[in-house]
Amino acid sequence: MKGFFYSYKTRIALALLIGLLIYLLLFSMEKVFQIEASLVANHLLTSAAVSAVLFFIFEEVLVAFRMRQAKLLSMIIDALQRISAGDLSVQLPETGAVELRQVSRLTNQIVGNLKDDISKLEKLERVRSEFLANVSHELRTPIFSIQGFIETLIDGAIDDPQVNREFLQKAYEHSERLNTLLNDLIEISRIESGEMRMSFRYFNISDFIKNVAEEMRPKAEKKSLQVLTKLSGDEVLVLGDRERLRQVLSNLIDNSIKYTDEGGTVEVGFEELQHSVRVYVRDNGSGIGKEHLERIFERFYRVDKNRSRSVGGTGLGLAIVKHIIEAHNSKIEVKSEPGKGSEFSFLLKK
Repeated sequence: MKGFFYSYKTRIALALLIGLLIYLLLFSMEKVFQIEASLVANHLLTSAAVSAVLFFIFEEVLVAFRMRQAKLLSMIIDALQRISAGDLSVQLPETGAVELRQVSRLTNQIVGNLKDDISKLEKLERVRSEFLANVSHELRTPIFSIQGFIETLIDGAIDDPQVNREFLQKAYEHSERLNTLLNDLIEISRIESGEMRMSFRYFNISDFIKNVAEEMRPKAEKKSLQVLTKLSGDEVLVLGDRERLRQVLSNLIDNSIKYTDEGGTVEVGFEELQHSVRVYVRDNGSGIGKEHLERIFERFYRVDKNRSRSVGGTGLGLAIVKHIIEAHNSKIEVKSEPGKGSEFSFLLKK
């Protein structure tokens, strides 16, 4: 491509014509500029030559500029074709005319957004697959156990008074576990879908902790554990959903009871800060290894799978706790050391 003009002859002729026009312009304005016609005539050839050089320079610059813009436009078209074919490795240089720079910048932004969306979708798909696999596994265990006990009873064990009641009791316990799992699944589904509505009210945190601790004390006493409370005699009001926080605190105390050996202690209390209250549940149980701390709030994540199933639980409790606390614009924190116990805590606004 040679630009707008197609031949050197044409360009030379146009350059000479421009030079002649410059000459005629100067000649017609000789009185205004007080230039003698003879002087202008003597410089006709010079005017024409200078005009030709300037014309060639301008035309070549124009051609180069158009070729560069055409190259950038071609790159953009090629990039868009690659993007439409699924290639997201495209990265356009943001150079050239203002319009082309804008097109390149927008194209790069679209590619970046597509990459982020695809990455999120892939992560969601992995989470969905893991969730379905975990749910299937968690459901299968109690269902198979119940089926096994019932089949044994049908095969004749129901007539044996030494085993029939025991088998029925075990079947009942597994059905309770199944019911708890389904309730937790419904609960976490409601939380994650945004269907769970919070009702924020001010309430006395001392009375609240005392009541929840009393409710959990019988379960602790079955393991010869002490449930201690560290409270303030003064009324301290905090803002939150009382029933949802009851669920959080009960879950945390229940976890401490499960993973604390006989003779241990579980302490529940709070500390007043300037604009908030720090609620904590502390125990001297088995503790959690550092490598597990970042994952214990994931659904179905278990530090010790064998022990977790033996003490009960669905693997969803801490995930539910995390969602409820985050709905209070707070964060659940954990400190733990194997063999020394754990402490879970969160802040509530005063």
